[in-house]
Amino acid sequence: MSYQVALTFEDGLTRFIKCNSHESVADAAYKARINIPFDCRDGACGTCKAFCESGTYDGGDYIDEALTEDEAEKGFCLPCQMVPESDLVLQISGTAEMAKTEAQTFEATIADLHWFADNTAALSLEIDNRQDLAFLPGQYMNLAVPGTDAVRSYSFCSGPLQKELKFLVRTAPDGVMTGYLKNRAKAGDILSMSGPMGSFFLRDIKRPTLMLAGGTGIAPLLSMLEKIATTEQGHPLQPIHLVYGVTFDKDLVELDKLEHYASAIEEFTFSYCVADPDSAAGKKGYVTDHIGKEQLNGGDVDVYLCGPPAMVDAVRQYWDAQGIVPENFYYERFAVGSTSSVKETVEEHEGERVYSTVSGDNH
Repeated sequence: MSYQVALTFEDGLTRFIKCNSHESVADAAYKARINIPFDCRDGACGTCKAFCESGTYDGGDYIDEALTEDEAEKGFCLPCQMVPESDLVLQISGTAEMAKTEAQTFEATIADLHWFADNTAALSLEIDNRQDLAFLPGQYMNLAVPGTDAVRSYSFCSGPLQKELKFLVRTAPDGVMTGYLKNRAKAGDILSMSGPMGSFFLRDIKRPTLMLAGGTGIAPLLSMLEKIATTEQGHPLQPIHLVYGVTFDKDLVELDKLEHYASAIEEFTFSYCVADPDSAAGKKGYVTDHIGKEQLNGGDVDVYLCGPPAMVDAVRQYWDAQGIVPENFYYERFAVGSTSSVKETVEEHEGERVYSTVSGDNH
């Protein structure tokens, strides 16, 4: 029996390997030509120390100098000794370059381009070797803009098991991808893309979960919900609530999908709000205006947030005003410019932060 192991590196790249139930993660990585750094291979040096985000495993044999009991209880592990008992997600110390690996590249065909409004499009892509592209729900791909040297980054809004790869694109004034999609793109066009990337992805659901989205920041959360709805996580014992905020009514997209997930996932609820005071929406204002204390659960909550910088900053200020520190706070923010943007992925876990920054028109 084999398991899928996701190795996430400090520069944002994720590589997936197959690991048999009788072999160590380090050995499986080596067979896949991914060199996880280590000095001993027998649990004595601690050089390969990693953090397990998700899954169960046999930690193997090692000495306390390499991995203390306290570290092991927190989820740290030694890939040279650990043997998987389920699929795993591991944070690897070091960059992909240090491990002598790089992003996978795929040739994709445009299957469909749907415009929700003049500023938001849904891009659907297909690849022949779909089985070779694995990703964690919430991650993104780097897409090359045909006919240019530009590369733009977009989060999956489809789930890891869906055949078509779907992305939401928010247009930017004079954006390179915007110009291509509005003026030249058509079904059958070929795009090159690489990845997957990012540390903003769904973890095991261990406590109440609050999801917050601004604009096309709903994309990675839709991917997470698709994963939950189509796996054994579809019946979580913990409540999941999503608050989705936009500026104008035309910015609201994929509400039908949220309704579907509300029916398909036990314990999942959602609400949406529009900042424009002239909106026809029932709830107006900002996302922070519509977070209930019951969703905060006194801080015993995992929070996933994706939106523009102003929204991310407002949510952080909201936590301070409430005097609450979420157990885990994962967020990704993007800033739109005339030709590019910056996407920053941040994970806060027990007071630590990990950053990954890329460029793109938007999600």
